[in-house]
Amino acid sequence: MTAVHAGGFRNRLRAAGYRWRRPVGFTALLLTVFTAGFLVRPIAVGESTSAATVLTPVELGFSQDMFVHHEQTLIMVQRLDSGVNPTVRQLAQQIGDAQRMEIGTLLGWLRLANAAPESRHPMAWMNNAAGHDHSMPTRTGTNGTAMPGMATQAERDSLATARGTDAEVLFLQLMLRHHRGGVAMAKAADQLLTSGPVKESARGMITAQSQEAGLMTIMLAQRGAQPL
Repeated sequence: MTAVHAGGFRNRLRAAGYRWRRPVGFTALLLTVFTAGFLVRPIAVGESTSAATVLTPVELGFSQDMFVHHEQTLIMVQRLDSGVNPTVRQLAQQIGDAQRMEIGTLLGWLRLANAAPESRHPMAWMNNAAGHDHSMPTRTGTNGTAMPGMATQAERDSLATARGTDAEVLFLQLMLRHHRGGVAMAKAADQLLTSGPVKESARGMITAQSQEAGLMTIMLAQRGAQPL
């Protein structure tokens, strides 16, 4: 993408009311996946269609909160020491690639619904899902419900400075907890939704992230470490 095209996208985002407060490099990455969202539009509707028509409140809330959740995944992948064991590096790249594509889909839905990428009331949609886990940290919505599995700023900073085996263990611990939180959110959406592409996407996330979580559990055991 040229500088002119990137500037055009930024202007369109500002005009639509989007507020991007990310580092320059990360903003460029999100612009890329936002473009992918246009290319994989799962619902064909007119530009004037309201958010309520395109997405139900649960679909909208899940898409916005999972965007935020996935966004942190990409940050953690970026902060992983490049000198770690190739197996860990390959897994991190696999996770990042998969969630980058999913972000494109989520942003495509939100663009069609004329909705902001982040909710003003994080996790409000999940209130009606029975059995979801409140024990995981950290980001808390205005209704008091935590977004499960999120790493704190201090944990992300520690990951950025960790090297070698320490970096491998910390990354696996943080990403395993993050995946478990993502699975909890996806299961809640699956429970609350009856049908549609958002429900199918949630089910796909459950399968993929559960498999990756199992692999990370094994990799932690190989390093004599335990999940957080």
